[in-house]
Amino acid sequence: MSKPAARRSQSDAAPAVLALAWLGSDQQGAQVLQTAQNMLAMEQATKGLLPPALAQVCKVARIDRQQITLAVPGAAHASKLRQLAPRIARALSEDGWNVTEVSVRVQAGLLQSQTKTSSREVVPLDETALQAFEDLQRSLRPGPLTDAIERLLGHHRK
Repeated sequence: MSKPAARRSQSDAAPAVLALAWLGSDQQGAQVLQTAQNMLAMEQATKGLLPPALAQVCKVARIDRQQITLAVPGAAHASKLRQLAPRIARALSEDGWNVTEVSVRVQAGLLQSQTKTSSREVVPLDETALQAFEDLQRSLRPGPLTDAIERLLGHHRK
């Protein structure tokens, strides 16, 4: 015998779920949500028709009547995509999409939004490390290396 699923309060719901619920609550927001969902579905269908390297960088930028606009980050991608455009339009049409034309647009900054910066973990030098640098500094002749160690010690002793 299984237990009924516990109901979650609104405060427990993920922010994305709440945002989608809010967006779908009025007519204009619902239209925006429907357009976004159509573009994502079209993008998934299109990516299935493309070579993996091209599918990774291709985005659906616009759907206008029976024409879709695909965005890629560079001219080389656009050239290959233009060659494949008739085949893509035909395959999408056969899959039930109302598409007769595929246009291609180069958007140079397209991949910039996909880059992820890793957080840098900074570990301060402990007393043992600072003592080792002091010993090294004392054993060196005066010069640029000695000056650099002095700056390092001054920075970490503050």
